[in-house]
This record gives sequence, structure tokens and C-alpha cells, in this order.
Amino acid sequence: MNIDKFAGAFINSDSWLQYSLPLLPVPFPYAYWLLAIARIFFYMEDCGHILYEKEAGDQASVSPTPTAELFSKRDFTHTVLMASVAPASFVKEELPPTLTSTSPPPSIFDGTTRLYVAYICPYAQRTWIARNYKGLQDKIKLVAIDLGDRPTWYKEKVYPENKVPSLEHNNEVKGESLDLIKYIDTHFEGPSLLPDDPAKQAFAEELLAYSDSFVKAIFSSILAKGADISTDAVAALDKLEEYLSKFEDGPFFLGRDFSLVDIAYAPFVERFQIFLGDLKKYDITNGRPKLTTWIEELNKIEAYTATKLEPQVLLAYTKKRFGLA
Repeated sequence: MNIDKFAGAFINSDSWLQYSLPLLPVPFPYAYWLLAIARIFFYMEDCGHILYEKEAGDQASVSPTPTAELFSKRDFTHTVLMASVAPASFVKEELPPTLTSTSPPPSIFDGTTRLYVAYICPYAQRTWIARNYKGLQDKIKLVAIDLGDRPTWYKEKVYPENKVPSLEHNNEVKGESLDLIKYIDTHFEGPSLLPDDPAKQAFAEELLAYSDSFVKAIFSSILAKGADISTDAVAALDKLEEYLSKFEDGPFFLGRDFSLVDIAYAPFVERFQIFLGDLKKYDITNGRPKLTTWIEELNKIEAYTATKLEPQVLLAYTKKRFGLA
């Protein structure tokens, strides 16, 4: 990728000053480091910032993503089994095809509640899991967006931030994945995703606030040159193990019950286990029994497993997107 074009895309994104000003002035030998931080920043935001090379005045030139063909041909019928605290029923769902620049928009603001996602995006996956777990497949329609060939109507008519996820509800559109999973929990029926215990609620806020730092620490190691995982990434994984040891009444972050915190971390741990295993030959579960059990228990929750992609798809997409060997 052309560094100048990438830097232009970085500077035109939302909060670049927050990350770049502490680094200035940046001598030329540190240009690679600045670029790496830019790449991490994009991954930390909800999916949708400009990551593709673009000539001024032209539409983004993007080769098809590794998932585009998969999603156009895949059978999207899933049987979703809710966990024990959810309604004891099966929900069979046929997922919609991904919409591209040539796709017409849905009937926006017609009273239908819509969750706009990209199947590849971990931030969108958070909201998708919350929707599934609360049994809202019939109440919240999924609309899948192709991030590599985005419909212009999405930015113009739905969500000016042009990112996913976003939620169309009550003639308004809201964004930001952590805000949305809380909104879905409090504004729709279904099992609560936060316990009544004030201590657990306070701990949940602490963990949600830490999630971006966790993603940054791990992803910076994935992008870094060299075969070894960074000490910061190891420390972040150890911290997760510590957090999972807080309550003894169950395998999840807040104990017995699956919660918003598990939803916030699940898509990223899913990916980091794959990426670190392949790129750094590092097993994130080794020496971390709580994390091992947590991953095992997550994979018993079909509201989550119904949102997972094949590991090779996630790996191929990420290697291509970030130029990883």
C-alpha cells in the first residue's frame, strides 16, 4: 500500500490527533512505527474507516474481499439454540446476502428495526451476538454491508459515519458497538445481559473500558515484525486470565451468567487465538486455564457460534488487509 495514501486516509479519520500528536515531530526512521499505530487505530474503531487506496475524486479501488464470494454463495441458514437463561426455543434464521454498491437500499425509516453489520467485522459481531442471545431475530433485521464495496446510500441515508455496526430503531440510527450492545440489552425484551449485583455491574464497566486497550496490545503484536509475541500482548492476555478469576461462581467474566462483557471480548479473542497461533506460533490458552474454560463455554452458546466465520476466512482476510506474511 502507498504510505502517502494511507497516511491521508488516517488523517481524514475521526480521532487521528489523539494518537498522532504525542508522537510529533516524528523523524523519518520512525515512519514505520507511525504507520503501525495508524493501522492499529483503524482496527480499534468500529469497522468502516477508509483502509483502501483511493485516488482523489475517484471511488475506492478495492479488490474483492476474501469473503465476498463466500457470502454470495454461502447457505446462511443457521439453527440458533439459546443458552439456559434465554428463552428455551430454537430460532432458525436465513441470513441476508451482503449488500454492495449496486444494491438498492432497504425501506429506511419505515418502522422496521435494522442492525447494519459486516459479517467479517468483530465490532459488528458484538451486536449480532447480543441480538441473537436475547432472541431478537424476528424483532431486529440484519442488513449486511460489504465494507470493500460499500453502498453510497449507507453513508448518505443511514449512518453518516459510514461504519458498522449501526442500529436503526424508532426512526433514529445509533452507532458504536459497546453503546449498541448496552442499548439492545436495555431497550428490547429477552434475558438481561447484566446481573443485578452492583459489584458485578461496576466490574463490568471496568472491563468494558479496558477492552480497547486489550485490542491495541494484542493487535500491535500481530502487526509487528518478528516471530515472537510482545511482552505487552502477553501481559494483556494474563490480565484477561486475572479478570476471569474474579468470581468463582462460573466460567464467565461476571461469574455464572453470560454478559455484555463476554460479548465485548469474544469476537477479538476468537480472532487473536487464530492470528497469534498462525503468525507467532503462540497458544493463548497455554498456562491460562480460566481463559481455556471461557473459550470452551463460549463455544457452547449458539447465539455466539452462529456468528462465527471459518478460521481460514478470518486469517486470509486479515493477512490480505494488513499485508501480513
